[in-house]
Amino acid sequence: MQDQDKRKLAADLKNNLSRLMEKRSNWEIHWQEVADYMLPRKADITMERPKGDKRHTVIFDGTAIHSLELLASSLHGMLTSSVNRWFGLRFKETAVNQNDEAREWLEEVTDKMYLAISRSNFQQEVFETYFDLIAFGTSCLQIEEDKDDIIRFSSRHIKELYISENAKGMVDCIYRRFKMSAKATVDKFGLEILSKKTQDTFKKSQFEDIDIVHVVKPRDMYNPRKQDKQNMPYTSIYFEYETGHIISEGGFREFPYVVPRYLKASNELYGRSPGMNALPDVKVLNKMVEVGMKAAQKQVDPPLLVPDDSMLMPIRMSPGSINYYRSGSRDRIETLNIGANNPLGLNMEDQRRQAISQTFHVDQLLITENRNMTATEVVQRNQEKMRILGPVLGRLQSELLQPMIIRIFNIMMRNNLFPQAPEILLNQEIDVEYVSPMALAQRGEELNSIVKGLELFGNISQLAPVALDYIDPPGLIKNLIKILGLPATMIRSDTEVQQIAAEKAEAEAQQIQAQQELAQSEMARNAAPAIQAVTNAETAEREQQQ
Repeated sequence: MQDQDKRKLAADLKNNLSRLMEKRSNWEIHWQEVADYMLPRKADITMERPKGDKRHTVIFDGTAIHSLELLASSLHGMLTSSVNRWFGLRFKETAVNQNDEAREWLEEVTDKMYLAISRSNFQQEVFETYFDLIAFGTSCLQIEEDKDDIIRFSSRHIKELYISENAKGMVDCIYRRFKMSAKATVDKFGLEILSKKTQDTFKKSQFEDIDIVHVVKPRDMYNPRKQDKQNMPYTSIYFEYETGHIISEGGFREFPYVVPRYLKASNELYGRSPGMNALPDVKVLNKMVEVGMKAAQKQVDPPLLVPDDSMLMPIRMSPGSINYYRSGSRDRIETLNIGANNPLGLNMEDQRRQAISQTFHVDQLLITENRNMTATEVVQRNQEKMRILGPVLGRLQSELLQPMIIRIFNIMMRNNLFPQAPEILLNQEIDVEYVSPMALAQRGEELNSIVKGLELFGNISQLAPVALDYIDPPGLIKNLIKILGLPATMIRSDTEVQQIAAEKAEAEAQQIQAQQELAQSEMARNAAPAIQAVTNAETAEREQQQ
């Protein structure tokens, strides 16, 4: 690309970024307030703050902070647990999933994906993503290839993101404006490829920040048959914001950023969050606690009424101190009645705390902590969570989990980290199956319906035995296996089941044959005396006749 073309491209990109920045301006004020009260370590959206400065100056009550952390931890455990499996793979074509080779290959592929995820920095980065999601309503997780760890995850700050949607409502274009030190910029891109100004900055001070913009958007025209970076579905461009200098141009086969929204209005681009909903109550509660603390301080150390002409020395307030006044004077040092003992204020604070807890679903999330609950009760509690968080979890599955898992799969597939696929799998599409605790809770209602249906059919069969003929036992078992999310290694294939059935039938036939032979032998033994008697009688009769 010629220098003139690069300058024009940079100008167009900066113009597009300016429009996106303008559209986002109203959100920034909202995000800043939420961060000030609930996520202070990220409260630098509309202002630049020194690293390590105090950010809790407006916070007098930690209810919102603790509630946000609880919901983030709960979502992490429900969707992407580090202990339990939370996803599986299947083929979109149902018939292929019944093939033994295909099932074994998918199981091995899934195991390798879990191993790669566990060795990466996924857990800490996705946890940070949940924090942003609950506080700001929008979060971002970048998924990159890594030579050492295969995959590297990076949670990106909301202040860096400027996004756009496609016709399907999915984020497919992102402008990420961020700062890197001159040293880090040179390490990533190389010195010679940077602008003259940045090179000079690096030579003067390696720790000076450089304003960088990363643009990822769908490529307008490309040749899918070619494998170079210029013919990938998504274009990738880095440029210096200040100088407009294009640093690098490349591409991605999949969108490298996943941008989930907690809840989203149909006419809005960015998401809305529990933090936004709780903000009015949080601000009121903090003000009430602040005022209450001042009132309590006045009660403990109240203002004094001191006569202006009878005291001989300055007032001493330390324990055991002595204050002198003129002899004969009737003036005394007295406390000012401030009327601060008001229980109404405490009740109002508790009401605000309860409202904040309800916004973050604290009561529903903590209810499972009872260790004496039965397994059935635990399932019921999870189903209750599902009814409350179901819409949110559905959006997170489509905007966070599915694109992330598909990208991980494609990265590992391109790097030949999977075993050779059987021929039957050529041109077969992979789909994601969720097996997290909450995904299983989603299926709990279906399982309950099946159990109730079987009970009903059992009762009907007492009057009409034909009712049970309408139920296909193999189909029922396969559906239960799917609902319960049992791993493929635990399930026998149709061929194995048929072989076992044939072996059982053969063994049963052999047993019946053996029983028949035994019965015939016993009959023969029982009939032998009678036959011998008849033979003897016939012999005796012949002898008499002779």
